[in-house]
Amino acid sequence: MIKDIDKKSRIIISDTGEEFYYLEGPKSRWKEFIFTLKVMKEFISAFRRLHFVGPCITVFGSARYPQDHAFFKMAEEVGKELTNIGFTVMTGGGPGIMEGANRGGFNNGGMSVGAEIVLPHEQKPNPFLHATAKFNYFFVRKFLLFKYSYGFIVLPGGFGTMDELFEALTLIQTKKIKDFPIVVMGTEYYRPLMTLVEHMATEKTIDPEDLDLLLFTDSMEEAMQHIKKHSIERFKLLKKTEALSYLGESSFSTKRN
Repeated sequence: MIKDIDKKSRIIISDTGEEFYYLEGPKSRWKEFIFTLKVMKEFISAFRRLHFVGPCITVFGSARYPQDHAFFKMAEEVGKELTNIGFTVMTGGGPGIMEGANRGGFNNGGMSVGAEIVLPHEQKPNPFLHATAKFNYFFVRKFLLFKYSYGFIVLPGGFGTMDELFEALTLIQTKKIKDFPIVVMGTEYYRPLMTLVEHMATEKTIDPEDLDLLLFTDSMEEAMQHIKKHSIERFKLLKKTEALSYLGESSFSTKRN
């Protein structure tokens, strides 16, 4: 039974969900092949859409905080300060913390982009995006959130935010990506996490050096200095890739009418 059709993106959202269908076990060879083509299409479409927006810092956090919440305002300040040091603000493109970060960058005259997941509930795109890509599949979306980032800032959030934080830590720990900086803000909220991570080191399920992968702070200045030192100075920012019009590509401008 079809619940909704997103006419703009032409994506059909069903009661069961296509991703659920493909995660529940093997299908026919033909259906698995079609699924592979759909995933490939999402990757290619996102590559073309987001290839020219970097360098980015990705901001993770809950979609559920209202605009008058202190964490929303913190996210807005994060977005503003990231553009001040030359980064594009990337988020999941939704409301809450994501909207706050995008708004801060957008209103400060910087580049603001999103990687949206299509969900029947909760997730709606925020209006502070110069460029965005939509995804049916979480794993494709998550890949794109990491691909264009030189670092990550994690604000308070739930299961999805924890998933993104530990994915980043795992990729860095296993050297699948470079050891880009990860800043966790909202120290009172994350105090149990700080204790848990220290306990992991005590129990030797992680190395003591792995603790250095994270900076817990509420200081905006300390956060930005950490990003500058461990991203800009250490890795040297790559020059933005130029769009080629004869390939149907287009670059993006932060100029607004």
